[in-house]
Amino acid sequence: MKKILYYSAILISCVLLTQSGVVAQVKHKPVLNHIALYVFNLEKSTRFYRDVLELEITPEPFNDGKHTWFKIGDYSQLHLIEGAKQITPHEKSSHICFSVKSVKEFIVLLDKYKIDRINMKGDSKSPTIRPDGVSQIYFQDPDGYWIEVNDAKL
Repeated sequence: MKKILYYSAILISCVLLTQSGVVAQVKHKPVLNHIALYVFNLEKSTRFYRDVLELEITPEPFNDGKHTWFKIGDYSQLHLIEGAKQITPHEKSSHICFSVKSVKEFIVLLDKYKIDRINMKGDSKSPTIRPDGVSQIYFQDPDGYWIEVNDAKL
């Protein structure tokens, strides 16, 4: 009788754990861990992402002077890796995007750092207004990577 109760308890525990998601986590969806950008001048790029985008630097394991890591979300990071031989052109359609409370306020910060911005069409400095009402602007980092900033509600 004790064996039946013991095995019943184990079976019930396994069912409850599976239903609660503890065991089901094996089948979880992928979560963005990091985005890595290969940069020409790490110091200049680090200043840009720290000062202009106000990203928080987080410890990185290499400690070799060729990496800077930034926290960009609860579970995600932006990794800058020095070593690019030159700055190369990039298409605006390939970009990373950050949302802010106010695009207008962010434009003031871009102006402070004398960073040019454009709309999606590339014909104006005024923000593009998407069909869903979100304002967006685009600009480039020191290596020419495109960045979108918008006011999408998260």
